[in-house]
Amino acid sequence: MRLRDLRGFALDLDGSVWAGERLLPGVRVFLDALRRAGRPVVFLTNNSRERAEQLALKLTRLGVPASPREVVTALELLGEAIRRGFGPSAVLPLGTEELAEVLRAAGHTVVAPEAWAEARVVAVGNDPAFDYARLRAAARAVARGAGFVAVNLDPRLPLGGGAFEPGCGALAEAIAVAGGARPLVVGKPFRPIFEQALARLGCRPAEAAMVGDSLGTDIRGGLEAGMVAVWLAPPEASPGALTPHLRVASFEELLARWEAEAT
Repeated sequence: MRLRDLRGFALDLDGSVWAGERLLPGVRVFLDALRRAGRPVVFLTNNSRERAEQLALKLTRLGVPASPREVVTALELLGEAIRRGFGPSAVLPLGTEELAEVLRAAGHTVVAPEAWAEARVVAVGNDPAFDYARLRAAARAVARGAGFVAVNLDPRLPLGGGAFEPGCGALAEAIAVAGGARPLVVGKPFRPIFEQALARLGCRPAEAAMVGDSLGTDIRGGLEAGMVAVWLAPPEASPGALTPHLRVASFEELLARWEAEAT
């Protein structure tokens, strides 16, 4: 497999491009090389707190100029996923104000936790205000028959330096256990977000790479979508039952492979 034969690249953000507020080594020069070669890039993230505009601004601030169209977030697929599955709905959201904005923009009505009985759908993102009352409201709505949609099932939100916050998946699991139902998921490793990334890249799956550090989301999802899976992995890590097309330790190693193919 030759990197230079690929027509587009999708890059994970958290843990791959950046760690918290720090751009990881080699990212900037690798992206510069791709752009000089005319290869389109998208940043593909399970982020459920922020919209594409906010993440593009962060990339630019960290030294990687990016437009909102180059950022595909699981959060911004949420509203349309609910419309396809349930139609315009009264939705109980657990997440940031950005999650509620996405729902309203898609034509849904947002209901408060105390009005949980009115909810036709429960939508879960990473929710800094999550507490027992919100868990109770969401679980009761799901148990009563409301649809259940999660932005992702990531158990942790990495902050860099080994620190983390509980992720969207941790909240969704609590609701699933109490409510007695499993959620529909729009983020990695499920297909909707990869289909959106490929549409932005203008590539067929086999012509595009998915580059990321997470076996369970980036690599599994990329492989299942038919993309070339490039795993950013520490030397001692094992891929288990998965077989990435390429394994590298860093973007610096990936750049070295890219440059070697030019000679």
